[in-house]
Amino acid sequence: MNFMKRFGLIILINALVMVTVSILLTVFNVQPYLNAHGINYGSLLVFCLLWGFGGAFISLLLSKFMAKTMMGVKIIDPNIMSSPDEQWLVQTVHRLSQHASLPKMPEVGIYDGDDMNAFATGPSKSNSLVAVSSGILSKMNRNELEGVLAHEVAHIANGDMVTMVLIQGIVNAFGMFLSRIAAFALSQVVDEKKAPIVRFIATIVFDILFNFLGMFVVAYFSRRREFRADAGSASIGGKEKMIQALQRLQHEMLPAPAEKSPVATLQISDRRKSFLSALATHPPLEERIARLQGKSQ
Repeated sequence: MNFMKRFGLIILINALVMVTVSILLTVFNVQPYLNAHGINYGSLLVFCLLWGFGGAFISLLLSKFMAKTMMGVKIIDPNIMSSPDEQWLVQTVHRLSQHASLPKMPEVGIYDGDDMNAFATGPSKSNSLVAVSSGILSKMNRNELEGVLAHEVAHIANGDMVTMVLIQGIVNAFGMFLSRIAAFALSQVVDEKKAPIVRFIATIVFDILFNFLGMFVVAYFSRRREFRADAGSASIGGKEKMIQALQRLQHEMLPAPAEKSPVATLQISDRRKSFLSALATHPPLEERIARLQGKSQ
Protein backbone atom coordinates (compact mmCIF):
# COMPACT_ATOMS: atom_id res chain seq x y z
CA MET A 1 0.00 0.00 0.00
CA ASN A 2 2.85 2.36 0.88
CA PHE A 3 4.60 1.53 -2.42
CA MET A 4 1.43 2.26 -4.39
CA LYS A 5 1.04 5.55 -2.55
CA ARG A 6 4.58 6.60 -3.44
CA PHE A 7 4.24 5.40 -7.03
CA GLY A 8 0.98 7.31 -7.42
CA LEU A 9 2.59 10.46 -6.02
CA ILE A 10 5.49 10.24 -8.48
CA ILE A 11 3.07 9.81 -11.39
CA LEU A 12 1.00 12.77 -10.17
CA ILE A 13 4.04 15.04 -9.87
CA ASN A 14 5.34 14.07 -13.32
CA ALA A 15 1.90 14.74 -14.81
CA LEU A 16 1.82 18.12 -13.07
CA VAL A 17 5.24 18.99 -14.48
CA MET A 18 4.21 17.99 -18.00
CA VAL A 19 0.96 19.99 -17.87
CA THR A 20 2.65 23.06 -16.36
CA VAL A 21 5.51 23.12 -18.84
CA SER A 22 3.15 22.49 -21.76
CA ILE A 23 1.09 25.50 -20.70
CA LEU A 24 4.23 27.65 -20.38
CA LEU A 25 5.42 26.58 -23.83
CA THR A 26 2.06 27.66 -25.25
CA VAL A 27 1.98 30.94 -23.32
CA PHE A 28 5.49 31.88 -24.48
CA ASN A 29 4.70 30.65 -28.00
CA VAL A 30 7.79 28.47 -28.13
CA GLN A 31 8.08 26.97 -31.60
CA PRO A 32 9.29 23.39 -32.23
CA TYR A 33 13.06 23.35 -32.00
CA LEU A 34 13.37 20.98 -34.98
CA ASN A 35 12.33 22.24 -38.41
CA ALA A 36 13.16 21.77 -42.07
CA HIS A 37 16.29 23.90 -41.67
CA GLY A 38 17.66 21.95 -38.70
CA ILE A 39 17.74 23.07 -35.07
CA ASN A 40 16.27 26.36 -33.88
CA TYR A 41 18.73 26.90 -31.02
CA GLY A 42 16.69 29.71 -29.46
CA SER A 43 13.56 27.57 -29.24
CA LEU A 44 15.57 24.62 -28.01
CA LEU A 45 17.16 26.67 -25.22
CA VAL A 46 13.82 28.07 -24.05
CA PHE A 47 12.27 24.61 -24.22
CA CYS A 48 15.06 23.10 -22.12
CA LEU A 49 15.07 25.94 -19.58
CA LEU A 50 11.31 25.62 -19.06
CA TRP A 51 11.55 21.85 -18.65
CA GLY A 52 14.68 21.93 -16.52
CA PHE A 53 13.61 24.66 -14.13
CA GLY A 54 9.90 23.82 -14.29
CA GLY A 55 10.37 20.35 -12.87
CA ALA A 56 12.89 21.53 -10.27
CA PHE A 57 10.70 24.35 -8.97
CA ILE A 58 7.56 22.22 -8.86
CA SER A 59 9.52 19.71 -6.79
CA LEU A 60 10.58 22.57 -4.49
CA LEU A 61 7.03 23.84 -4.08
CA LEU A 62 5.85 20.33 -3.23
CA SER A 63 8.92 19.41 -1.15
CA LYS A 64 7.21 19.57 2.25
CA PHE A 65 4.22 17.60 1.03
CA MET A 66 6.49 15.02 -0.62
CA ALA A 67 8.62 14.64 2.51
CA LYS A 68 5.59 14.19 4.74
CA THR A 69 4.06 11.66 2.36
CA MET A 70 7.08 9.68 1.21
CA MET A 71 8.98 9.73 4.50
CA GLY A 72 5.88 9.36 6.65
CA VAL A 73 6.73 12.43 8.74
CA LYS A 74 4.45 13.03 11.72
CA ILE A 75 4.21 16.77 12.37
CA ILE A 76 4.32 17.80 16.02
CA ASP A 77 1.55 20.21 16.98
CA PRO A 78 3.15 22.82 19.30
CA ASN A 79 -0.13 23.00 21.20
CA ILE A 80 -0.45 19.24 21.68
CA MET A 81 2.93 17.68 22.49
CA SER A 82 2.49 14.13 23.75
CA SER A 83 5.99 13.49 25.15
CA PRO A 84 8.96 15.32 26.69
CA ASP A 85 11.01 14.50 23.57
CA GLU A 86 8.48 16.23 21.33
CA GLN A 87 8.36 19.24 23.63
CA TRP A 88 12.16 19.48 23.67
CA LEU A 89 12.37 19.15 19.88
CA VAL A 90 9.89 21.95 19.23
CA GLN A 91 11.39 24.26 21.82
CA THR A 92 14.94 23.65 20.58
CA VAL A 93 14.07 24.24 16.91
CA HIS A 94 12.19 27.37 17.94
CA ARG A 95 15.17 28.73 19.88
CA LEU A 96 17.65 27.89 17.12
CA SER A 97 15.36 29.47 14.52
CA GLN A 98 15.33 32.69 16.51
CA HIS A 99 19.14 32.64 16.74
CA ALA A 100 19.27 32.14 12.96
CA SER A 101 16.81 35.04 12.44
CA LEU A 102 14.33 32.94 10.49
CA PRO A 103 11.14 34.88 9.70
CA LYS A 104 8.96 31.95 10.78
CA MET A 105 9.57 28.83 12.83
CA PRO A 106 9.79 25.65 10.74
CA GLU A 107 7.37 22.81 11.25
CA VAL A 108 8.94 20.03 13.32
CA GLY A 109 8.31 16.34 12.68
CA ILE A 110 9.43 12.79 13.40
CA TYR A 111 9.54 9.86 10.99
CA ASP A 112 10.08 6.16 11.68
CA GLY A 113 13.56 4.89 10.85
CA ASP A 114 16.44 3.16 12.59
CA ASP A 115 18.96 5.31 10.73
CA MET A 116 20.43 8.27 12.59
CA ASN A 117 19.33 11.06 10.30
CA ALA A 118 17.48 14.33 9.99
CA PHE A 119 16.62 16.68 7.15
CA ALA A 120 15.30 20.13 6.35
CA THR A 121 13.08 20.94 3.40
CA GLY A 122 10.54 23.47 2.18
CA PRO A 123 10.19 26.11 -0.54
CA SER A 124 11.32 29.09 1.57
CA LYS A 125 12.61 30.29 4.93
CA SER A 126 9.02 31.09 5.88
CA ASN A 127 7.66 27.71 4.84
CA SER A 128 10.01 24.95 5.96
CA LEU A 129 10.19 21.66 7.80
CA VAL A 130 12.78 20.06 10.09
CA ALA A 131 12.32 16.33 10.62
CA VAL A 132 14.29 13.76 12.59
CA SER A 133 14.23 9.99 12.50
CA SER A 134 13.06 8.02 15.51
CA GLY A 135 16.49 6.37 15.41
CA ILE A 136 18.45 9.57 15.91
CA LEU A 137 16.00 10.70 18.58
CA SER A 138 16.58 7.56 20.63
CA LYS A 139 20.34 7.14 20.07
CA MET A 140 21.74 10.66 20.39
CA ASN A 141 21.96 12.64 23.59
CA ARG A 142 20.46 16.11 23.62
CA ASN A 143 23.74 17.97 23.07
CA GLU A 144 24.44 15.88 19.96
CA LEU A 145 20.88 16.20 18.73
CA GLU A 146 20.94 19.96 19.22
CA GLY A 147 23.98 20.08 16.95
CA VAL A 148 22.02 18.17 14.32
CA LEU A 149 18.98 20.44 14.65
CA ALA A 150 21.18 23.53 14.39
CA HIS A 151 22.69 22.08 11.19
CA GLU A 152 19.23 21.66 9.66
CA VAL A 153 18.12 25.14 10.75
CA ALA A 154 21.33 26.49 9.16
CA HIS A 155 20.33 24.82 5.87
CA ILE A 156 17.08 26.79 5.99
CA ALA A 157 18.76 30.06 7.01
CA ASN A 158 21.32 29.66 4.18
CA GLY A 159 18.55 29.13 1.62
CA ASP A 160 20.03 25.80 0.61
CA MET A 161 16.76 24.35 -0.68
CA VAL A 162 16.37 27.13 -3.26
CA THR A 163 20.09 27.13 -4.10
CA MET A 164 20.15 23.40 -4.83
CA VAL A 165 16.98 23.67 -6.93
CA LEU A 166 18.57 26.42 -9.03
CA ILE A 167 21.68 24.30 -9.53
CA GLN A 168 19.57 21.26 -10.39
CA GLY A 169 17.52 23.35 -12.82
CA ILE A 170 20.64 24.57 -14.64
CA VAL A 171 22.03 21.03 -14.81
CA ASN A 172 18.70 19.69 -16.10
CA ALA A 173 18.34 22.41 -18.73
CA PHE A 174 21.84 22.20 -20.16
CA GLY A 175 21.80 18.41 -20.03
CA MET A 176 18.67 18.44 -22.19
CA PHE A 177 20.11 21.13 -24.47
CA LEU A 178 23.39 19.31 -25.13
CA SER A 179 21.79 15.89 -25.50
CA ARG A 180 19.44 17.09 -28.23
CA ILE A 181 22.20 18.84 -30.13
CA ALA A 182 24.39 15.72 -29.92
CA ALA A 183 21.50 13.47 -30.97
CA PHE A 184 20.67 15.72 -33.94
CA ALA A 185 24.31 15.74 -35.06
CA LEU A 186 24.45 11.95 -34.87
CA SER A 187 21.23 11.61 -36.88
CA GLN A 188 22.77 13.64 -39.70
CA VAL A 189 25.43 11.01 -40.44
CA VAL A 190 23.03 8.08 -40.97
CA ASP A 191 20.56 7.17 -43.66
CA GLU A 192 17.70 9.70 -43.89
CA LYS A 193 15.09 6.99 -43.30
CA LYS A 194 16.84 5.88 -40.12
CA ALA A 195 17.48 9.42 -38.84
CA PRO A 196 14.28 9.80 -36.74
CA ILE A 197 14.77 6.54 -34.80
CA VAL A 198 18.51 7.21 -34.41
CA ARG A 199 17.75 10.71 -33.10
CA PHE A 200 15.11 9.32 -30.70
CA ILE A 201 17.41 6.62 -29.26
CA ALA A 202 20.43 8.92 -29.19
CA THR A 203 18.44 11.57 -27.28
CA ILE A 204 17.61 9.04 -24.57
CA VAL A 205 21.21 7.82 -24.36
CA PHE A 206 22.66 11.34 -24.25
CA ASP A 207 20.01 12.42 -21.70
CA ILE A 208 21.18 9.62 -19.42
CA LEU A 209 24.84 10.46 -20.02
CA PHE A 210 24.55 14.21 -19.42
CA ASN A 211 22.26 13.73 -16.41
CA PHE A 212 24.85 11.37 -14.94
CA LEU A 213 27.63 13.90 -15.52
CA GLY A 214 25.40 16.59 -14.03
CA MET A 215 25.16 14.57 -10.83
CA PHE A 216 28.85 15.33 -10.18
CA VAL A 217 28.09 19.06 -10.35
CA VAL A 218 25.09 18.80 -8.02
CA ALA A 219 27.02 16.63 -5.57
CA TYR A 220 29.95 19.07 -5.55
CA PHE A 221 27.74 22.01 -4.61
CA SER A 222 25.84 19.87 -2.09
CA ARG A 223 29.09 19.07 -0.28
CA ARG A 224 29.98 22.76 -0.14
CA ARG A 225 26.54 23.54 1.34
CA GLU A 226 27.15 20.90 4.01
CA PHE A 227 30.31 22.66 5.15
CA ARG A 228 28.37 25.93 5.33
CA ALA A 229 25.58 24.30 7.31
CA ASP A 230 28.15 22.85 9.73
CA ALA A 231 29.60 26.33 10.22
CA GLY A 232 26.10 27.73 10.67
CA SER A 233 25.33 25.07 13.26
CA ALA A 234 28.49 25.99 15.16
CA SER A 235 27.43 29.63 15.11
CA ILE A 236 23.84 29.25 16.31
CA GLY A 237 24.09 26.08 18.40
CA GLY A 238 27.71 25.78 19.46
CA LYS A 239 30.74 24.27 17.74
CA GLU A 240 31.26 21.50 20.30
CA LYS A 241 27.70 20.25 19.90
CA MET A 242 28.12 19.99 16.14
CA ILE A 243 31.44 18.18 16.54
CA GLN A 244 29.90 15.80 19.07
CA ALA A 245 27.04 15.05 16.68
CA LEU A 246 29.43 14.25 13.81
CA GLN A 247 31.61 12.11 16.06
CA ARG A 248 28.53 10.22 17.19
CA LEU A 249 27.61 9.60 13.56
CA GLN A 250 31.13 8.25 12.96
CA HIS A 251 30.50 5.56 15.53
CA GLU A 252 27.12 4.64 14.13
CA MET A 253 27.47 1.21 12.55
CA LEU A 254 23.97 0.60 11.19
CA PRO A 255 24.01 0.16 7.40
CA ALA A 256 22.41 2.91 5.39
CA PRO A 257 19.15 2.07 3.57
CA ALA A 258 19.64 1.01 -0.03
CA GLU A 259 16.84 3.27 -1.24
CA LYS A 260 17.90 6.85 -1.90
CA SER A 261 15.88 9.32 0.14
CA PRO A 262 14.05 12.09 -1.73
CA VAL A 263 15.69 14.58 0.65
CA ALA A 264 19.20 13.09 0.58
CA THR A 265 21.04 16.32 -0.25
CA LEU A 266 19.74 18.02 2.88
CA GLN A 267 20.17 15.21 5.38
CA ILE A 268 22.70 15.44 8.21
CA SER A 269 24.74 12.49 6.95
CA ASP A 270 25.17 10.21 3.98
CA ARG A 271 27.07 7.06 4.99
CA ARG A 272 26.60 5.12 1.77
CA LYS A 273 29.97 3.97 0.53
CA SER A 274 30.63 4.35 -3.16
CA PHE A 275 33.62 3.94 -5.44
CA LEU A 276 32.48 7.23 -6.95
CA SER A 277 33.19 9.50 -3.99
CA ALA A 278 32.68 12.51 -6.26
CA LEU A 279 28.97 11.62 -6.35
CA ALA A 280 28.65 11.81 -2.55
CA THR A 281 26.21 14.54 -1.46
CA HIS A 282 28.04 14.88 1.88
CA PRO A 283 31.76 15.26 2.63
CA PRO A 284 33.46 12.60 4.77
CA LEU A 285 32.59 13.01 8.44
CA GLU A 286 36.25 13.20 9.43
CA GLU A 287 36.77 16.13 7.05
CA ARG A 288 33.75 17.94 8.44
CA ILE A 289 35.01 17.45 11.99
CA ALA A 290 38.51 18.62 11.03
CA ARG A 291 37.13 21.82 9.51
CA LEU A 292 35.13 22.60 12.63
CA GLN A 293 38.21 21.97 14.76
CA GLY A 294 40.24 24.26 12.53
CA LYS A 295 42.55 21.46 11.40
CA SER A 296 41.61 21.52 7.72
CA GLN A 297 43.24 23.79 5.19
